[in-house]
Amino acid sequence: MSKGELLEIKRRIKSIKNTQKITKAMGLVATARFKRLREIQEYTNEYFKEVSNTLEKLYLEEVFDSVYFKENNSDRDLYIIITSNTGLCGSYNSNIINFAKEKIKKDDYLIVIGDKGYNFFKKRGYEIVLNLPSSKFPSYEDAKNIVNVINEYYLSQRVKNVYLIYTKFISSVKQEVECLKLLPCKKNKTKSDILLEPSKINVFEFCLKIYLEVLLYNSISNSLASEFAIRMSAMDSATRNSQELLDKLQIKFNRIRQSIITQEVTEIVSGAEALNSN
Repeated sequence: MSKGELLEIKRRIKSIKNTQKITKAMGLVATARFKRLREIQEYTNEYFKEVSNTLEKLYLEEVFDSVYFKENNSDRDLYIIITSNTGLCGSYNSNIINFAKEKIKKDDYLIVIGDKGYNFFKKRGYEIVLNLPSSKFPSYEDAKNIVNVINEYYLSQRVKNVYLIYTKFISSVKQEVECLKLLPCKKNKTKSDILLEPSKINVFEFCLKIYLEVLLYNSISNSLASEFAIRMSAMDSATRNSQELLDKLQIKFNRIRQSIITQEVTEIVSGAEALNSN
């Protein structure tokens, strides 16, 4: 055992302690963000339920002539994929990307939220028609921009179907990747004697646009809450692992130091005995 090895262990301990400070700080930030995002996600869930209930009441036979119920002959689809801007959030991005890879075709159009997803699919040659960075908090403006692109591609019959891939927040320890089909709408008759002006189709299409905006806003909220729940857990795990590594290095450091001290004492005693024998 050498003093050089002791110095190397000291450097590693210092480096790990510095990393631990960063993971602790990031964990605290993630926890604070998660609490706020959880509140927003709960609110948007309730808002989305009310909007969904309203739209369901408009599923009358007369509205099924709307273009939003009709299929076209396009062989391409449009996918909206929600990821994060940065890493250090466990398997959040890999789960989304791996799930999306199994669904999309090489010639499909993509709308990607988050730099991680954009960089992955851009490098592999997918056609990304819109890229938005992941915001600190859900943005309704982002949802509106996405719906505008959806309308542009769907109404011009450039795509046959529109899908959304995102992470649904269930609890702080459970999140699931989901794929929702947004368009064309599925016919589902309801009984209603509601009088709608100027026409039932016009009212339905107006409400459908709002429904899609709220759905996307809610999905972004769920994704952000999921991201920071996983990030919070990942930073907590990293902090615990670094502490375990520190404990092991400290034990190793103490053993080497004790060995060096023992060796030095032995050498001193041996030298003293040699002098006395002379």
